[in-house]
Amino acid sequence: MPAYALAHQFPPAELHEEVYAYMERVQATLDPFGGTFLVHGQPVEVREGDWPGALVIIEFPAIEQARAWYDSPAYQAIVRMRADHIPGVVLLVDGVEPGHDSAAMAAGMRAAAQAAARTR
Repeated sequence: MPAYALAHQFPPAELHEEVYAYMERVQATLDPFGGTFLVHGQPVEVREGDWPGALVIIEFPAIEQARAWYDSPAYQAIVRMRADHIPGVVLLVDGVEPGHDSAAMAAGMRAAAQAAARTR
């Protein structure tokens, strides 16, 4: 099941030189773990709510590879080059299985909630 690293970043108007160096080096840290950029700072089209900043989404084959990448010595050697100059939030999250069905998920959640209510 794929997993994703997501970053909601708040870049300043002018990027620090270390951010450019980070960008030049980050792909080499992703390659050993099968990490692939899906979104990298493109403008977002906000349809609901408020979304200041930029979005980055990186796909990995599984959550284990995402964790291993983030914790790797290669990535940890460069992460401060970005984090010290661009505030934001970084998340790791599992994706869904192929054929994911939100209606089936809702039915399972509803049944679990009803069962829990009966035992109270």
